[in-house]
Amino acid sequence: MKIIDKINKALEDDRCFWSFEYFPPRTQQGVMNLYDRIERMCSLGPLFIDVTWRWGGKSSDLTLELCANSQTVYGVEANMHMTCTNTNFSLIENALAKAKEQGVQNILALRGDLPDGTVEFDPSVGEFKYATDLVRYIRSTYGDYFCIAVAGYPEGCLGPEDVDRDIEFLKAKQEAGADLVVTQLFYDVDNFLAWVDKCREAGITMPILPGIMPIQNYGGFKRMTDLCRVKVPQEIWERLEPIKDDDQAVKDYGIGVAVEMIDKMRAAGVRGFHFYTINLERSTRMVLERLGFVPTVSEVRPLPWSPSLSEKRARENVRPIFWRNHARSYIKRTELWDEFPNGRWGDARSPAYGELVHEVQVRLAPAQAERKWGTPESVDDVKTLFVRYCRGKLDSLPWSDTPLQSESSVIEDCLAQINARGFLTINSQPACNGAPSSDKIHGWGPPDGFVYKKAYLEFFVAPATMQGLLARLDAEPSVTYHAVSKCGDLITNCAEDSPNAVTWGVFPGKEILQPTIVERVSFLAWKDEAFDFWNAWSRVYVRDSPSAELLRGICDQWYLVNIVENNFQKPSESIFGLFDGLGQALSNGVPAPQIEQQHQQ
Repeated sequence: MKIIDKINKALEDDRCFWSFEYFPPRTQQGVMNLYDRIERMCSLGPLFIDVTWRWGGKSSDLTLELCANSQTVYGVEANMHMTCTNTNFSLIENALAKAKEQGVQNILALRGDLPDGTVEFDPSVGEFKYATDLVRYIRSTYGDYFCIAVAGYPEGCLGPEDVDRDIEFLKAKQEAGADLVVTQLFYDVDNFLAWVDKCREAGITMPILPGIMPIQNYGGFKRMTDLCRVKVPQEIWERLEPIKDDDQAVKDYGIGVAVEMIDKMRAAGVRGFHFYTINLERSTRMVLERLGFVPTVSEVRPLPWSPSLSEKRARENVRPIFWRNHARSYIKRTELWDEFPNGRWGDARSPAYGELVHEVQVRLAPAQAERKWGTPESVDDVKTLFVRYCRGKLDSLPWSDTPLQSESSVIEDCLAQINARGFLTINSQPACNGAPSSDKIHGWGPPDGFVYKKAYLEFFVAPATMQGLLARLDAEPSVTYHAVSKCGDLITNCAEDSPNAVTWGVFPGKEILQPTIVERVSFLAWKDEAFDFWNAWSRVYVRDSPSAELLRGICDQWYLVNIVENNFQKPSESIFGLFDGLGQALSNGVPAPQIEQQHQQ
């Protein structure tokens, strides 16, 4: 979808909106971390994101990949930067064609900085001298397919003496086919508002989004404002001077400055705000929270998982619960399906999942992983890590790069208790019997609806504990389960392969939606990934070390189990009664000293 349509709708409704900018990292680890950050920040409800590309198109492939995946995996519209100066024409031509092919419909057309401090355009490299040339080419070649954004400079591109001339250039970009303006960062709100008035007087009617960059640290702020030739009010320098060596104090002050700026612009009628995140999360999140810019549940959770913006997935509204924390993997393994489940799982599913092309990886460098997870040398050490994760004392495990989901926080104590006994959970959801769709913890979908969930647990368990657990599961008529070993030996009490809806919603004027299911074929496809995370974790350590051997042993010997309590009217805690007295508790019920000491260092 073109973001100008979303912007115009927000302006028509007189509601505030915001967007985030990211840049392509230079390492694969950085790319994986950025995906995680984009996924988390989507919960803040951005209208769109945009991704920069380095001069000369050096990051063009990665920029497009980040944009396409953000739309397909995380369900957020992406705006792809494109610089044209000293860029080969064929690169631009190919990048635009690929963008259209992958459903990216938004381009931020820029001249771009000239490389290596040069100041003159080199006509031998690239056919475009100015952004206006690029805008004109895109519009003449692709018609109305792309929404085209352009840059605006409230303080002049090179300095205040250029402001009037830059407004003429901006008007030329509009006449060439541009749809909206995103401004350079600034800190002088009065000057910005006066500049907007000048633009309107010059006949520029495009929406103008002010660029906001919360101050992160003194040195970086000074370098960035010098590089961009940004005027900083003297008051800000005076407030920064006594705290410039205290990064946290600078961040907190920067959050306050951004809030004051946006409040002042909002009072003047500005409704859209573009955040230069520099791939950081906290400051942007804090600014939005202080402003009360909180999206509704229906805006950020139209389904329990993020719907894809891919055209061929437009009607998809059912997925297995197993890939809940691994949407990118699920998208990849199903990308060749001809159709995607709509309404019911069984009526449109393609027959097979794609194979794992690459081995599963831990998204931390070995040194980082060892600092976070220590060097576990016993099952008790591993249990301790899982307990710490359930208690919120650890923000990630190999199976989840983010803290425990908010809905599972209501069963945090129960989860911690069974993990301490050796039932190592990697996925869970509590029961829910008709919560409003607007509920902050359980809610999803359109307003004025009601949502329902069956209690669900997914965990690894040692073979010695399996027999006792199976006896209890088989004695409970309302419980269904699947248990599988790494080599594929399956034990289940499900007589059929039919899907079991574990989440559904009832909404005014709509059919009942069943967006999350448990199903045998999908579980067997997922188990390959789930087990391989043990091997990925083991590769953090020296191959023959006690930690590596322990983790590989768990991978080879333990079972992966999922359990559904089908009586959704039972309280969420009831499913945990199945584990009473099973497994081996941690010594004295406290974390193993080695791991605890490592995390205190």
